[in-house]
Amino acid sequence: MNIKKVGAKIILDSRGKKTIQVFIQTDKGKFVTSSPSGKSTGKFEVKSYGKSLKGDVNFINKLDTSKLYIERFEDLKKVERVVGKNLGGNSLFVLEASLLKALSKDLGMELYQFLGLGNKIRKIIRPVGNSIGGGLHSKGVYGKKPDFQEFLFIAHGKSFTENVKINKLAYNEAGKILKARKRNDEGAWETGESNEFILDVMKRVRNIINNKYNKKIDIGLDVASSGFFKKTYNYKNPKRKFSSEEQLYYLLDIVEKIDVLYIEDGFNETDFSSFRKLLVESGKMIVGDDLTTTNPKRLKKAIEKKSINAIIVKPNQIGSLLKVKEVIEICKENKIKTIISHRSGETLDDTIADLAVGWNVDFIKTGIYGKFRESKLKRLIKIEKKLRK
Repeated sequence: MNIKKVGAKIILDSRGKKTIQVFIQTDKGKFVTSSPSGKSTGKFEVKSYGKSLKGDVNFINKLDTSKLYIERFEDLKKVERVVGKNLGGNSLFVLEASLLKALSKDLGMELYQFLGLGNKIRKIIRPVGNSIGGGLHSKGVYGKKPDFQEFLFIAHGKSFTENVKINKLAYNEAGKILKARKRNDEGAWETGESNEFILDVMKRVRNIINNKYNKKIDIGLDVASSGFFKKTYNYKNPKRKFSSEEQLYYLLDIVEKIDVLYIEDGFNETDFSSFRKLLVESGKMIVGDDLTTTNPKRLKKAIEKKSINAIIVKPNQIGSLLKVKEVIEICKENKIKTIISHRSGETLDDTIADLAVGWNVDFIKTGIYGKFRESKLKRLIKIEKKLRK
């Protein structure tokens, strides 16, 4: 692979915030990746940038292209030695992804094919679709909003393409019931209603999808509880304070009444013990995000503590694609479900779709509405069609 040029620049994400884009120019073309950025971030994430966004851009623009030469995935180790600690998670991720795209093309493959070499690629990935918003991602209505950050639909159809359609049906039905007019920064419906009201709406929508359309769909929650935890869980709509034990009973009550499949970050990002209790007593998908931050060490601790049976994978949380792959491999060895995920501040980049297919993840979490979310879904639909041939 003859690398002619490497370059970086600052662009704007879906929230109008600055982020980084990197390209690799070779004889086969120009290969570009842009990084998302999170609003709700775990304290165990790596820094987004080294010294600064501008500093990372300048550093990449001065890189010696001869030192970026790779022939296989494992050669990213050499790249990481070259950049050292000069780049943050956003910048390292997009640099490595662009290099892998260029290498894949040089070998006559698409990225998902290159990453999936030697694997039997799964043909159906389930989309986890953010439908109704609250928490840090939302403004709400008349000063009120749900305390939980995301209310999710998870379609269970016969193909990814069908799953996307089912999620969209559910999203539209939820909007009708809520009489919603506005969307938040992830394309989820804005509302001023409480968690309990929204959960009832989700249950009603699930019944509509089952009975009217004869399709199956599950319900999920991203509680994002670290966002409202300070010694206790401090709810605003309605106002109440829960201890860790009361938070556990609250979530178990929701499981019993609503039969949710999936609960993400139900407890503070340091509380491995409460995650474990929820997993044991609910029997549902208990998902770590802020708890684990796509970090192999945090994941191993969660497995040791028996805290989770599923994990959110956000490549820019850790930066290194070597570590992202390690996380996914650890999960497979320990029967932990993998959910590759977007961030609140997104770009049109669809790299995570190829990572999802190439590495055989179980789910992809992204929004249902809006071009920045749909770009990932469209890429997966396109890949699915190719795999069916």
